[in-house]
Amino acid sequence: MNPPAVLGIDPGTRKCGYAVVVESRSAPLELGIVPTDELSGRLRELMMRFTLRAIALGGGTHADAIATVVGGLGLPVRVIDERETTLLARRRYFSANPPRGWRRFVPRGMLLPPRPIDDFAALLIAERLLDIERP
Repeated sequence: MNPPAVLGIDPGTRKCGYAVVVESRSAPLELGIVPTDELSGRLRELMMRFTLRAIALGGGTHADAIATVVGGLGLPVRVIDERETTLLARRRYFSANPPRGWRRFVPRGMLLPPRPIDDFAALLIAERLLDIERP
């Protein structure tokens, strides 16, 4: 059984990133991106697989609509400032997936990830909640 975790959500109009995290700066238990209309089902699945103690919801685009979805799950929901998460998520992505071949010679600030990084933004949102709660 996993220790109680925080579920981070990066809300969007078409897709939402999510991350299940136990401790800040540790490897996430799960990362993913799901179409927004499938989020409710995915959250219920995550609740069956992990012991979740709170939801960290990014306060940006589409947060109000997603708050109604997560509000019915019976977990505390904290809206977290998601300023600069896109830039920081890009850095985190490349830290976890270093460029290969000729791309490794391009400054990372100029590289774009080959896929959406909403899951890494959700990871940062969850870590911000964990950092706020740290004594």
